[in-house]
Amino acid sequence: MYTQVKSSGGITLVPLETRLMADRKLFLEGEIGPEIACGLVKQVLLLTEEDREAPIDLLINSCGGEINAGLLIYDVIQSSIAPIRTFCIGRAYSMGAVLFASGNHGRYMLPHGELMIHEPLLGSRIGGSSSSIRSISDSLLESKRKLNQILAKHTGRTEEEIEHAAGFDHYFDPEESLRFGLCDQIVDFGLLAGAKE
Repeated sequence: MYTQVKSSGGITLVPLETRLMADRKLFLEGEIGPEIACGLVKQVLLLTEEDREAPIDLLINSCGGEINAGLLIYDVIQSSIAPIRTFCIGRAYSMGAVLFASGNHGRYMLPHGELMIHEPLLGSRIGGSSSSIRSISDSLLESKRKLNQILAKHTGRTEEEIEHAAGFDHYFDPEESLRFGLCDQIVDFGLLAGAKE
């Protein structure tokens, strides 16, 4: 999708994502994987180089994805010099919810947004020796502990409360997200369009 940009040289067609990135709006859409994570890292690096103080808006509409790819994005959000605001613009499930909750300069949900947290899932069928299966199990439990700690840090809840809430697919509407500490404010589209708090 393209949009028209007027300049002294006339009208030019530019990709919509490029135009929105110029306004410091980045999108995390679909399944989170290594390619999406690395692409987002590059975008944050470029925007930070352009302006270290202006906020970056990360708009999330994702059903989740790979834990390692999500943790890369999490590290970037937490250590970014430029402040990063997160917006749930539809759904932010699983790793998408973790990343949404980790916004370091405001976490905003549209009125019909939805979050969902749960325990880490196996990405494929288990196979191999008993030692391999034990290693997979240990890794999964370590991922669960890590994600519980992250959510506890950003919600003000205890790890035990997070573990209880994430023991099943737990869906949160915006009001529930506010009460649980996953979200800071429910906003309308005007905040997003104007990029002002």
